[in-house]
Amino acid sequence: MPNSNTTDNRAGFWSGLVLWKKILVGMILGVAAGAIMGPDAEMLKPIGTLFINAIKMLIVPLVFCSLVVGVTSMQDTRKMGRIGIKSVILYLGTTAAAITIGLGLATIFTPGAGLNMVITDTAAVGKEAPTLVQTLLNMIPKNPVNALAAGNILQIIVFALGLGIALTMSGEKAEPAIKLFESLAEAMYKLTEMVMKLAPYGVFGLMAWVAGKYGMDILLPLIKVIAVVYIGSVIHVLVFYTGLVSIVGRLSPIPYLRGLLNPAAVAFTTTSSSGTLPATIKASQEEMGVSKSISSFILPLGATINMDGTALYQGVCALFIAQAFGVDLALSDYVLIIMTSTLASIGTAGVPGAGLIMLSLVLTTVGLPIEGLAIVAGIDRILDMARTSVNVCGDLMVSVLVGKSENELDESVYNKSTDADTARI
Repeated sequence: MPNSNTTDNRAGFWSGLVLWKKILVGMILGVAAGAIMGPDAEMLKPIGTLFINAIKMLIVPLVFCSLVVGVTSMQDTRKMGRIGIKSVILYLGTTAAAITIGLGLATIFTPGAGLNMVITDTAAVGKEAPTLVQTLLNMIPKNPVNALAAGNILQIIVFALGLGIALTMSGEKAEPAIKLFESLAEAMYKLTEMVMKLAPYGVFGLMAWVAGKYGMDILLPLIKVIAVVYIGSVIHVLVFYTGLVSIVGRLSPIPYLRGLLNPAAVAFTTTSSSGTLPATIKASQEEMGVSKSISSFILPLGATINMDGTALYQGVCALFIAQAFGVDLALSDYVLIIMTSTLASIGTAGVPGAGLIMLSLVLTTVGLPIEGLAIVAGIDRILDMARTSVNVCGDLMVSVLVGKSENELDESVYNKSTDADTARI
């Protein structure tokens, strides 16, 4: 009887852990198993391969369905169309800037240099890099079905965006198709949730193999990865966002920085843009003076498509993996990483495990070994806290800029905290 109770307690303890803790446990146990077993730990690699294959299975249907739904969910009115265009341009533009910062910092600090890992999966070896012109021309699929079957991510994204826009313009006749895609997208979200439950076991198998094959030296650069991501996050918020508020919005950045403290803290602890939405809307309306009509449209949209922090993380991790495996990236690969991450941010935001899913898209697109996912999966929670905070800060910044451009920003409310501080002095 005591043995039965002990087993039940252990099972209850494990099931009660949140996913990131399970992944961290899997990583630690995997490293320990690899250190003990040495090269024999390769027998555990199939467990990780199973998880990697399951993630690959998700990529095409998840991106396609969620992108179509993301586009069709936008309201078809003149004002909302105008606001939507402004918001999407800002969201995609800041996402491209974020991943550029990530790539730049990873190029400077080279967190993966000297690891000398070997690609064992020949299918994961990087392809010969196409030219920039070829990349742009290849974005339009000649046959969308072939693009879906071949898993050509950029072509899938372009086709999904076009189909979503066409469905939106088709009015009532397109409603059955839109509902179908919404149902499929929900099913894919649930399937993603199911697959992510395998993550602790997959990470255990892959980390045991990595630690057994390459030794403990592989783990030291992870500290450098964390540092680079956090430095990039601070730069993106304090330099890039405040610069846009000052230059484009012609507003003092101080009230913006003050107003984002509470939402950023909630985002940092919950690692959920959607979960932070109530705090974000409250800060936007009550502390920054953005009108209810603007904030209630832009902020939920941002929670869906804005992934600046995730894009920055992808830039750092993609280069870390390329450096670790000794893969040289051409200029067109850098452009491809920026384009893929920027466009894919529309389709995978809000999905559990979105950071790893999006990183797998980037690695697949530029031909980097997807095995590198296991190396960063164990520290994903630590990185997720930073990138979610950046995402929320970006949502607030866009709401302020669009509100100012639409004359729906109450500047007396926006500047209230600054005036109060001045009065105290």
